Amino acid sequence: MGEAMALYVHWPFCLSKCPYCDFNSHVRRNQDVQSYAQALLDELRHEVGRLYKPDGQRPHLRSVYFGGGTPSLMPPESVAALIEETKALFTWAPDIEITLEANPTSSEAERFAAFRQAGVNRLSLGVQSLDDAQLKFLGRQHNTAQARSVLERARRQFPRLSFDLIYARPGQTLGAWQRELDEALDLCADHLALYQLTIEPGTAFERAFGRGAFKLPTDETATALYKATAEACARHGLHPYEVSNYARPGQESLHNLTYWRYGPYLGIGAGAHSRVRYQPKRGSQQASPLTAIMRPRVPEQWRRQVQQQGASMAEQEQLSPQDCAREALLMGLRLREGIQAERFKRHTGQDLWQSVEQAFMEEAVAAGWLVAGPEGLRATAAGRLRLDAILPSLVA
Repeated sequence: MGEAMALYVHWPFCLSKCPYCDFNSHVRRNQDVQSYAQALLDELRHEVGRLYKPDGQRPHLRSVYFGGGTPSLMPPESVAALIEETKALFTWAPDIEITLEANPTSSEAERFAAFRQAGVNRLSLGVQSLDDAQLKFLGRQHNTAQARSVLERARRQFPRLSFDLIYARPGQTLGAWQRELDEALDLCADHLALYQLTIEPGTAFERAFGRGAFKLPTDETATALYKATAEACARHGLHPYEVSNYARPGQESLHNLTYWRYGPYLGIGAGAHSRVRYQPKRGSQQASPLTAIMRPRVPEQWRRQVQQQGASMAEQEQLSPQDCAREALLMGLRLREGIQAERFKRHTGQDLWQSVEQAFMEEAVAAGWLVAGPEGLRATAAGRLRLDAILPSLVA
């Protein structure tokens, strides 16, 4: 049996562009929704046909994730068609996870029942804040009352629910964040994604920040907010299984775990990324090297390529074992569980201990930032606070 993989489906359209967002999202007055949805089906079929199948059987699918953009703007029948197509192309895991991102607006909530009927069993809501003034600052289209109402509705309709909050916002105090987070934890049953606000290149916030329109909290304040976040989640039974993600045991995002554990994933749609192995060249029994793919970001360009060629391609690179090892280290140390040496070898073809700078690793272990043992390598809570500083020196 081949290793189970993840499927990512990108819906790039939004009603408006949030000022902090650097994702591949596009505001279009007129969208050819049906042809975009058909191109998703076409690209899915084409790409699955190219995948390496070591046992000659259909590839195994662990999760499907509809992201964006705003995928809750998709016609539910298009979501249903894609989910049904995965049944024909893959062998599903018995407990397959199918997630759809949505905004907590009443208009999108009207579609929840149809998405659930289509097969979505996990909803991820972009709440971002439970403070009306902050929602306005973040450019969101909903208010706090709508968010609470939609969250309650989603809890009744979906077996699993997650929502996002952004913190370390301008002027945010520790007390204000603790009150907001406590309310969020009361509203959310099993999973929260909690991100510190960062200024991303090319965003409206980058331009405003450059003009001095607002300031971010100091590093000391951001660290205090991060620690308070972990403590509050722990009191409610949610553990930090990844730097920014908290869940009750068994409620972790299986899809995102595939990324962080460096498992294979196929991405379709404008701007989607993949890490897959294709069928071997004629006469060879070995799969191709792990291939990194990025699809064209502009929806119209992506769609034209799919219509002409069956699939799209903006960039494609066959990764060396050393490339894979670097990527696996960068992703895996974000997890509280860290990197398992056996899994690292299986996914990259490299030995974990030969892929790190030994002298620096020993210093980081002595400083209490990393823990190294026979089974693998992980960052401590203190280490996860400074991963951005640790990783460049750790990766060989």
